[in-house]
Formats: sequence, structure tokens, C-alpha cells
Amino acid sequence: MRRSAESLSYLLHPAGGASGGASGGAAGESRPVRETDAGGPTAADTEVLDAYSRAVMGVAEKVGPAVVAIGVRKLAGRNGSEGSGSGVILSPDGFVLTNNHVVEGGAELEVVLTDGRTFAAQLVGTDPATDLAVIRVSDGGLPTAELGDSEALRVGQLVIAIGNPLGFQSTVSAGVISALGRSLRSQSGRLIDNVIQTDVALNPGNSGGPLVDSRGRVIGINTAMIHMAQGISFAVPIDTGRWVVSELVMHGKVRRAYLGIGAQSRPVNRRLQHRLGLRSPSVVEVAAVEPGGPAAGAGLQRGDLIYALGEAPVATVDDLHRLLTRWPAGTSVEVQLLRSGRQERIAVVPGRG
Repeated sequence: MRRSAESLSYLLHPAGGASGGASGGAAGESRPVRETDAGGPTAADTEVLDAYSRAVMGVAEKVGPAVVAIGVRKLAGRNGSEGSGSGVILSPDGFVLTNNHVVEGGAELEVVLTDGRTFAAQLVGTDPATDLAVIRVSDGGLPTAELGDSEALRVGQLVIAIGNPLGFQSTVSAGVISALGRSLRSQSGRLIDNVIQTDVALNPGNSGGPLVDSRGRVIGINTAMIHMAQGISFAVPIDTGRWVVSELVMHGKVRRAYLGIGAQSRPVNRRLQHRLGLRSPSVVEVAAVEPGGPAAGAGLQRGDLIYALGEAPVATVDDLHRLLTRWPAGTSVEVQLLRSGRQERIAVVPGRG
């Protein structure tokens, strides 16, 4: 499936520009902080809370119109079972990113905007390996969300989720990034790599909605929460989403060879970076090896640090994905890795995922 370059430019263009600064008075100036007579919040406390509130409100106002509710009828006609989820509009001509498990098996798809407009939607493509999917509505001039950079995220960073939990449209919840580089098993049984963990409150129906930073840029797609747990939820990073979207829009599916590993990006110190001749201070750590997969057959082990595929450097999980996408399945590739301090080269024959 081929789409216009104009559409792809909306879908894939990363956010640019540096964050702006703000001055808070003359250098060295300090203001006294006094508690109120009633023991309530100080003026400084109120100022901080107001700043937090303004950030969340600004994000909701900026991104909210681009977040949609998705209705799914599993069988055509009135007798089919129904499901629901969320999605985010990526381009004015109607491309919407959501979760694969939201639309999987759907015979009829419906998209509802925050202004009440309702559209029938068509499935563009799905990728169960990352639990992502793209659908499209046939309309123009739609509100869109800006994509961010998930590689630049930090633990503790403020994030906001917008979605339609339990049918309550345009629900906003906020929290922080709890951890980065997690691996999560999708409903298809495959591991999703480099997942973002947050403490943002999610419920059924949030799936497919955006996880957004304080500047209103989408940095992940909310995909799962752990039932019976509090403050543990997960999102697929938008850098992965950007790559998957390009494949789905252009080809209707993600073309990739696979090694059969779960992996995560891992920083390395300068000494190791210099020793391995790395351009970037990170490698890919093997977190799990799929039994019976190509990596297991070749002898890759949990804890191996992969820094090159063939002669191409590998600094992140997305690097590995991109390289495997272009690698023909069934053709041997040399994996360069570090194991227990020793450099090794292991030939692997990737399968077709």
C-alpha cells in the first residue's frame, strides 16, 4: 500500500526546537516563604501547584482534540460483539494510531472526535509484535498531535495520558515515568521491547491513547496496565511507533526479520565505549531469549550486549529493529556482542517475523 509523501511527512516528522527558558528574577534573588496562619499551603507551594496545573491543562487543551474514541464491532451487523479503545490522529487526512488489540478482529470500526463528529474507519495495517495499528477516516482538516522523541525521556519526568477509559471520553490523568527500557509480552505472545513504565492511572478503554510530555508532544502509546496493581502502566515508545507507522502506511504490514530475543537499550561507560569503538554510549542488552528461536539456536544468551549487526552499529532497540527490517530472512548475519567482558561474533540466521 502506497501513500503520499505529504501524508508521511505529517506522520513521521519529529518535533524540533529546544525548550525555552524563563527567568524568575534577578540572579541571587530569593523570596521569603512563610506558612499561612492556618498552617495551609504557602505562596511558594501554591505557585508550584499552579505551574503543575497549567502544564497539565495546556497539554489537555493542545492534544485533546486529536484524541479519538474508537468503537469496534467484531462481527458485521447488529449481532456482533462490541469493544472500544482510544487513538490519536497523526495527519490531517485521517491517519490514526492505536493499539492492535483495540482493533484486532474488528469488522466495523467507528471513530468519534471530541467535537462529536463520528466517522467510519478503515484498517490500514496492524503489527501484533508491537501491539500497534493504524486506521484511517476519510475526511480532511482533522486536528493532529505532535510527535516527540522517546529516546530523550528521563525517569521521573511528568507525563499525561488522554483517552476514553470505560467509555468516559477525553479523560486526562497525570503521573511520572517510573522506568524505561522495560520488556512487555503482548497479547500475541511476542515481547515488546523498550517499553515505558509510568504510574499514570489507566483503565480499559485507555488503550491506544497517547502518552504525552509536558510540552504536548506524544512520546508513547498507552498499551497495558497490570490488573489488581496500582500505579503500574505501560506505553509503547513513539520512536517505535513512528517506524511502525511508516511501514504500515506504505506496505500495510511491518516487514522484518527477527532474532527471537527480548531486548532493551543500555548505557555504557566511556571506557567501554572507547574499547568497542562505539559512536553512541549505549548498546542493546539481551533481556530474554525465545526458546526455539533463531537467537537460541545460534547460542545468544540473556545478558549479552549487542553493539553491531554485521558491520552496522547498534545503539538502541530501534536500531536493531531497523536493521532487521532491511535484512532478508534466511540470510546469515553476524552479531557482534560483549559477553562476560569478552568480545564475540556469532552468526545468526534471522527468521521472518
